[in-house]
Amino acid sequence: MTSSTAIQHSVEQLYAWDGRDVWHPFTPMTVHAREKPPIITSGEGFYVFDVEGRKYLDGISSLWCNVHGHRVPELDDAIRSQLDEIAHTTLLGTSTPTAIELAHKIVEQTPEGLNHVFYSDAGSTAVEAALKMVVQYHYQKEGGRESGKPRRTMFVRVAEAYHGDTIGSVSVGRIDAFHGSLEGMLFDTLTVPCPVAYRVPEGYTADSWLEHCYAEVERLIAENADRIAGFIMEPLVQGAAGVMVHPEGYLRHVREVTAKHGIPLIADEVAVGFGKTGTLFACEQEQVTPDILCLAKGITGGYLPLAATVTTSEIFDAFLGEPSEGKTFFHGHTYTGNALACAVALASWKLIEERDVLDNVASATDYLQQRMSEVAEHPHVGEVRQKGMMIGIELVLDKEAKTPYPAEQRIGHQVTLAARKRGLIIRPLGNVVILMPAIAMPQQQLAELCDKTLEAIREACSA
Repeated sequence: MTSSTAIQHSVEQLYAWDGRDVWHPFTPMTVHAREKPPIITSGEGFYVFDVEGRKYLDGISSLWCNVHGHRVPELDDAIRSQLDEIAHTTLLGTSTPTAIELAHKIVEQTPEGLNHVFYSDAGSTAVEAALKMVVQYHYQKEGGRESGKPRRTMFVRVAEAYHGDTIGSVSVGRIDAFHGSLEGMLFDTLTVPCPVAYRVPEGYTADSWLEHCYAEVERLIAENADRIAGFIMEPLVQGAAGVMVHPEGYLRHVREVTAKHGIPLIADEVAVGFGKTGTLFACEQEQVTPDILCLAKGITGGYLPLAATVTTSEIFDAFLGEPSEGKTFFHGHTYTGNALACAVALASWKLIEERDVLDNVASATDYLQQRMSEVAEHPHVGEVRQKGMMIGIELVLDKEAKTPYPAEQRIGHQVTLAARKRGLIIRPLGNVVILMPAIAMPQQQLAELCDKTLEAIREACSA
């Protein structure tokens, strides 16, 4: 299958312009131009097709956001129908039916107590809004400038976290390899250790390290409670850290400690939300209601940019007052609550419910666990980490010593190239190969994903 729209320029010209004119995200551009990665022209189901007619299985759900596959008639029709009405108008002073209906749906479906929806357009902006909200919440709750109280502007984050690429979201989710050049621009944070025990610091066992991780949450918060604005975390799984799966109960522990000290908990479910961990929202698995929930990626089925920052009435009410009181949340975006994006989000949510997609996640999770046991036996696979349909396969030089491959070898990228030759698109995070199929993907395609991934690992790690 090729694109239904005639390509106006030669394949060679497109490759030349792509290597020269397009600056791709998270991409070493010198290597990108040499490798000529696929230029995607169309999609069908869980496959995409490039400019030369080659077919690829979408193994990372188009960067973790596609839910039902590509060219889904119900989603396509939702956008076309909305286009017959209006494509976009501002939420600054006006509203749209789709934005209102989607906000109501979000309030109905998220954990009880999350009652107010602030729209933006990406995971980073959802987090950025959340950070500003809690700082202003404390400021107004405690009487503003006239109170004389110390400002609560410090955030607690989990080590290895990633929350996006705007300055605020980088400050609470910095990764040295990505953000070292921004040192001096980022605000200070308090950091609790990442509660995983594949590798532990000298002097710890796996058990004692996890005990330390739990204790550090209590210690840091107790010692700094009067200056902490909020605690931000990815519930259950830290995605961009390499699919770091937290032990059961850690999220509940954080919620209990933050609640004890009156510190808002910000749950960043941009990556883990909309079914990937097995429930619609990851927080549900430990019966946790955060003070703020950040959503994006899967919210529109992977069709259009949209994000939501969902808050409790406790936070929302702190912004209520007459205009002269200056309590307004002065923050927003041009495409906030875009009508097209909200329309397709409603259609996607309807399909999740009508097609029992979460049941598919349950069966797919069992199947993937079975297949990943085979992958884990490979001599250069140090660990397979899985939560629902989120999988991280860490590649190592020495399995027993857990010795990582040197960065210059780019072993994860070599697996990506080997997979591409086999008609599979996946993407690594350093030495960790990430599999993130669409949650509606059937077993036949999941089998293809697993087969080709293992073949690619065997090829890349035998060199």
